[in-house]
Amino acid sequence: MRRFSPALAALPLLLGACGGATEPSASASPTGDGKAWVNVEPGKPTTSATSRSTGTPRPGLPPVSFLPQSSACANLWNEDLGKVFIPMIVTSGEGSLKVQWPNRYGHRYRVAAVNQEIVTGAQPEPVWQTVTTGAECTGSATISGLRSGAAYVVWLDAPDTPRGPDNSRGLYSGRSEIVKIG
Repeated sequence: MRRFSPALAALPLLLGACGGATEPSASASPTGDGKAWVNVEPGKPTTSATSRSTGTPRPGLPPVSFLPQSSACANLWNEDLGKVFIPMIVTSGEGSLKVQWPNRYGHRYRVAAVNQEIVTGAQPEPVWQTVTTGAECTGSATISGLRSGAAYVVWLDAPDTPRGPDNSRGLYSGRSEIVKIG
């Protein structure tokens, strides 16, 4: 029994904290003096808490402002995740094709328009045009000398594609859908 004497000695102190000398009382209306009160009599009305705040509530988030977008970055390119090819916009012109792509795969590109006409024998080699870009957001090239009414597929090659932090190679080629020259 001696082993439990410290626990028994602390028991009155612990139990004394559970109750006080005064009982809380309830009133049908709050006193308005700002002190907290408790309703301990069942069946008596309890008023709901009121807000002491005046004015408009504070917003949960700070105001948002967006950075201006220059006209050079007007094309919103899709993200590369899950993509196999560099995205391109190809616009048909009179005997030409205008090609645009996001300029984030290096600064040296090659583009070619490949005629989709069926030929017998060896296929003609595509004529590659080398394009060097600067700091602009969109790379572009115009391929001219194409036959009106013919269907072409545009290929884009980015031989200097930068590597990611894990040494993986980014997208390095692009291909358009079939485009008919106007």
